[in-house]
Amino acid sequence: MNPLKVRLDALIAQTNLIVSESQREQLVGYVELLNKWNKAYNLTSVRDPMDMLVKHILDSIVVSPHLVGKRFIDVGTGPGLPGIPLAIMNPDKHFVLLDSLGKRIRFIKQALHDLGISNVTPIQSRVEQYQPEQGFDGVLSRAFASMLDMVEWCQHLPCAERGRFLALKGQHPEEEITLLPEWCCVIDIKALNVPELEGERHLVILSRKE
Repeated sequence: MNPLKVRLDALIAQTNLIVSESQREQLVGYVELLNKWNKAYNLTSVRDPMDMLVKHILDSIVVSPHLVGKRFIDVGTGPGLPGIPLAIMNPDKHFVLLDSLGKRIRFIKQALHDLGISNVTPIQSRVEQYQPEQGFDGVLSRAFASMLDMVEWCQHLPCAERGRFLALKGQHPEEEITLLPEWCCVIDIKALNVPELEGERHLVILSRKE
């Protein structure tokens, strides 16, 4: 059996996540592709595919239970994180993956093709230049920017009535929260359990003040 699959199964067993066999195969396939492309294109600083399972896959999919709505955008997605793992976990939701670097978008397109993922739209653009026709239920960011920069640069992206910002952070980001603009408020902060990951992880959920 594929050692990556064995490792992924063991990690998922330490969570409450429900992940089908086909989803597990897609997640492993994504790691294999990322590892292959990374050698030539330097898409991530994580070199060991076993580490990618923890630092990229589990760190992304633990956010899945907190996604409310149907349309999401992952800003500064890099090689598709957390967007591709979340799209695999949520085939009923649609994800736009936004990045300004062509090599990252090329990799994402190849991954979508090879893994048969149909609920993702990759777009090469800077976030401030991207003008969607309709707003999103959730704006995701992971390793993208400070929360202040995120909400300022992305304030045109959430839909007006129910849109949320979802920022993946390490330690409880108290200092960043104090710097948020007047129009923005923290709805919730979720402590995330990422098996075998050193350090804390939090999901900060923000919105416009009503």
